[in-house]
Amino acid sequence: MSGNQTRTIYVEAPGLLTTVQDLGRDGFGTMGVSPCGAADPLALRLGNLLVANPQNAAALEMTLLGGAFSFPEGASVALTGSDFGATLDGGPVEMWTPFEIGRGQTLRTGPTRTGARCYVCVSGGISVPAFLGSASTHTLIGLGGFEGRALRKGDVLRMGTAARSSPKKMMRTDAVEQLSGRSVLRFTSGPQAHWFPEESQRAFREAAYRVGEQSNRAGLRLEGPAPPQFPGKEMITEGVSLGAIQCPAGGSPIVLFVDQQTTGGYPKIANVVSADIHRLGQLRPRDEVRFEEMTLEAARSLLIEQERAIASGRFFEARGAE
Repeated sequence: MSGNQTRTIYVEAPGLLTTVQDLGRDGFGTMGVSPCGAADPLALRLGNLLVANPQNAAALEMTLLGGAFSFPEGASVALTGSDFGATLDGGPVEMWTPFEIGRGQTLRTGPTRTGARCYVCVSGGISVPAFLGSASTHTLIGLGGFEGRALRKGDVLRMGTAARSSPKKMMRTDAVEQLSGRSVLRFTSGPQAHWFPEESQRAFREAAYRVGEQSNRAGLRLEGPAPPQFPGKEMITEGVSLGAIQCPAGGSPIVLFVDQQTTGGYPKIANVVSADIHRLGQLRPRDEVRFEEMTLEAARSLLIEQERAIASGRFFEARGAE
């Protein structure tokens, strides 16, 4: 297949919520623009590496229910994240392993079998105009991605220039298992943790929460005990970070996510560590989660180890290896 040939993806069925996402647009919080980007950035990065793309290449993010996409010129593809029961012209395809789609073939995906989101990473990435340096879709303001919105039936997407070399690696089975667990989220103490009595903080650490039906890419609403605060506390609205767990007065916690507002006036009891952000992206409504506290130093070590594993290729093995 010529790398210079214009290659396209035709959307036969868009699924529940399918958008174009890369790793987001950091640095524009002061303008009120949230980073957006892939809800499971680790799945996106690894999928891009499987098809010889830069880690930040744009891909399709499907949520809970996948769609159907035909490839008039063919493509090299890898599916990562959650298993949506994908088939190619009716035959099953493997997750976390690059495969070839021939001219005119159709990739179909159904409802999720595991987590919340599946990524369709194609060699060359998805080619869309950049908004503030990123291809990610910001649906709340209607900018970025493909026309600033979720995909619709009949949309035609262009792919970028494919790598000359064919993908020759796949994810290790033990690495997939390591990344798939999502029942415990690790956190560091939040900037207003001292606003909560010790018994409230202990109850938060020991409680089991359920992801609410109203959860989305802006935030995960947790159903469970609301940690009581010291009375009489009021705060001025301030900037908020990805993964911050804020506690509205008398309400259950909310985990701020990739499409979050950039400021908030609720106290934050904790913050999910960077190494576990991908786990947030795979939580579905009614999933149960617990929280485990760690120090800033331990959280930093986790992230460093994760980055080293990606950089060294430790997550991968040669195709066909035993």
